Amino acid sequence: MTQPSPELAAAMHLLAEEAERTLAGSGRLVLLRGATGTGRTTVLEAAAEQASTLGLKVLRARCSPGDTSISFSSVLQLLGPVPEFADLAVDGDERSTAAGLWRVLRAYADDSPLLVAVDDVHLADAPSHRWLVESARHIDRLPILLVVSERSQYDLDPPSPGFTHTLPPALVRTHTLAPLAPAAAAARVRARFPDASRSWADACVRAAAGSPLLLGALLDDLDESRHRDVPETTAALYPGAYPAAVQWWLDSAGPATTEVARALAVLEENPGTGLPESETTPLLAELADADPVRVAGWLTAMTNLGLLTLGPDGRPHFPHPLLRDAILAGVPAARRRTAHRAIAETMLHQDAPAEAVARQLLATGPVDAPWAPALLRDAAAVALHEDRVEDAVAYLRRALEEPLPDDRRQRLLTELGSLEYAAPRSSAAIPRLAEAVRLPAAPQDRVRAAVALGTALTGRGRTRKAVELLCSVHGELDGHPDLVRTLHTASVLLSDQDQEVRQEVYRRLSETADRSPELVGTAGQALLVRHAASAGLTSARDAMRQLRTLLAEPTDPLTEPFLVGTAATVAQWADELDEADRLVDRGLAGQRPDLLHPMHQALLNNRADIAAARADHTRPAAVPDAVTPSNADAHALIALVETGRGAQAADLVAGIDLREAPDSWELNRFLYARGVVRAAAGDPAAALHDFLECGRRQTARDVISPVVTPWRTAAAECRLALDRPLEAIALAEEELRLARVWGTARTVGRALRVLGTATGGRRGLELTEEAVRLLRDGGPAGTEPALALIALGRQLTAAGEGARARDCLREAAEHAERQGAVRLSELTEEILRKGGARSPRRRTGAASLTGSERRIAELAAEGRTNVEIAAALHLARRTVETHLTHTYRKLGIRRRADLRPALDQAAPRP
Repeated sequence: MTQPSPELAAAMHLLAEEAERTLAGSGRLVLLRGATGTGRTTVLEAAAEQASTLGLKVLRARCSPGDTSISFSSVLQLLGPVPEFADLAVDGDERSTAAGLWRVLRAYADDSPLLVAVDDVHLADAPSHRWLVESARHIDRLPILLVVSERSQYDLDPPSPGFTHTLPPALVRTHTLAPLAPAAAAARVRARFPDASRSWADACVRAAAGSPLLLGALLDDLDESRHRDVPETTAALYPGAYPAAVQWWLDSAGPATTEVARALAVLEENPGTGLPESETTPLLAELADADPVRVAGWLTAMTNLGLLTLGPDGRPHFPHPLLRDAILAGVPAARRRTAHRAIAETMLHQDAPAEAVARQLLATGPVDAPWAPALLRDAAAVALHEDRVEDAVAYLRRALEEPLPDDRRQRLLTELGSLEYAAPRSSAAIPRLAEAVRLPAAPQDRVRAAVALGTALTGRGRTRKAVELLCSVHGELDGHPDLVRTLHTASVLLSDQDQEVRQEVYRRLSETADRSPELVGTAGQALLVRHAASAGLTSARDAMRQLRTLLAEPTDPLTEPFLVGTAATVAQWADELDEADRLVDRGLAGQRPDLLHPMHQALLNNRADIAAARADHTRPAAVPDAVTPSNADAHALIALVETGRGAQAADLVAGIDLREAPDSWELNRFLYARGVVRAAAGDPAAALHDFLECGRRQTARDVISPVVTPWRTAAAECRLALDRPLEAIALAEEELRLARVWGTARTVGRALRVLGTATGGRRGLELTEEAVRLLRDGGPAGTEPALALIALGRQLTAAGEGARARDCLREAAEHAERQGAVRLSELTEEILRKGGARSPRRRTGAASLTGSERRIAELAAEGRTNVEIAAALHLARRTVETHLTHTYRKLGIRRRADLRPALDQAAPRP
């Protein structure tokens, strides 16, 4: 006999008891109830097999919908042909036919105790159903065990009276089959697939939803070698036993229940409706044209059975996408779209969140309703605010499918193209933006579209095309001088990506400024100040004075980002890093994420430049996955070198092919950074080539000042390493001349250091000492003070002043340690060891904090936020963050809460 599964053991035990009673001569009716697929037929088959072994004669019938039109068809299937009653007719009077059939049953019982098994009695034809009920009233006096199975699932259609509705309870033993428990279902999966992972087995259990029928069908379809994960769609299943089982389950439940189940599946096609549970039931009832009370009951019943599960939002959901997909199988696409529209409109009337309604609209196609485009744009704004760009793009693409007037379509195309530009491998951005430029719109909207398209074209290496486009729009803006200035300013900024175009644009800008300054505007004047600074024609003090004046003047809203971003760049060059930080924050706060603007990336580059100028190497550098060189790559290379990860820097260099790189300022930055990597790796000849090529390209762009790229001093150090001191001196002297024009401590100190090293002797020592004094007192200078101290220590050692040399080197080591500059720390230790001195001790503990670090740490320990500390000390927030990072490292702590105890304890002994 086939052993029943553990979850059916209770039913089998009950039937075994009743079989023993039947053998003793007393009959009973046993009713097996259960939902579709819970194993009623399996229990009957096992009971028949068990009864045969006990000596009972077995009579079986399986009722089906096809037999309902034939009177007594179920009973005749049960009793079968009996020769002595061959003349029994069933097409006459029902009462006489029933009496004859009862005599047949008694004849069987007189011959042997009986098990009469009737499966799916609820599908029996009406005369058979009445005969079976009437027979059940009398079998207690006969050796007959009548076992009938009946479906007892809650459906949308009200149920008809059950089999035992008119029978006395004393005549019936009822057993209800429970759904498959998760542990039992998992055991079945393990029995079929012993090596399955826990997550794979769990997915099978959820897709089966407590139904032995569905679980068996699913396991028949699955194959571990082909299904590494349990699929979410029935298209991935073969031969398709699972979707067939789901369809059978729906057919058994009836058309009304099927409609509600499919409505719920449609509702879940785009999850996150945002509807409360109280609103879900009326919505499903409306979609399926069903009674809301019955729908609520069905949801509760299916949740108890496991076919549905309650989500975090309290609403019932299908436990696995595969089950939902199987329920939707065969539903036409047009019908789904209609359902999604109905859902969206119902949710709209219920004031559901915009994004919840928009998710439904994604599956509807055009609805030609005035509220749809506006709602989709609102949903896109929410997604952008939460940094979900892909979702925002999907909503805007869907909004474009709706009928729109030209001006609204133009704005939508500009926003969508701006967002699509940032998507990897997207080719849709430029065509969309080009269409936006062509459509009629308000002048401001046309300028925004033109600037966005120009930015996109420049990003794809088509700078000249971008500038020509902006110039072509100039002529269409008569009477709008502010908008013309915006386009002029955008042209100048975009031209930075192409050497030849840059020279042409700046020449025109200078001529216009000389002839008609009012046409240039504050942003254009700021760009001219930046150009003069990079060309070595002005000092940092004069440049900042001019820019502060421009920042104080009224500015057009469309040109303000250009003014602020340009001022941030010059402030960073001038080592006014806190002011540069504030300007970058101000500029980024004014940027719209859905409008492509050239200043956005420029501001991000400014932020990276400011961080590099502070030389805060205490945080690991992120190694980008680069294809073409960028400013971020250049900073990452230098940070990797300074933090002692030269091998990683070399790997990054090797992965970038400069032959395909566009001729832009970012390429020049990368060449300089690659030279730093090669010089640190001990290849001064290759490094010299990179520095000189960088210088050639920068000079061709009229970028002369070392404040942008100090390629001359870097090349001079390489020439010293190659034993060509005269050439090194020439380069260093030229850089010193240009550095004195700009006048910041960083640029002048760097040039003095390299010139002093190249010159040597007493004069060289004097130059290097001047560099150290200047860098000590001149404000933020990154690692330059440490480099100058190292150079001075070496020269003092050569001059026989060992004690002073060691002091300089130890000071250099402390400075490098504060900056997290591992390479310089190791270099100073090596020089000290070679000179016979001890390596500098690592300074830690509260006593090692600088005055600024101590002040900031005390305020933080009092509970002040970084913003409050920055305001109290008149610093940039990033400066506060950098000092706290240094402080945490020195104190050996990780949390703000540990500051006070660490500050109060004495410095530990080395």
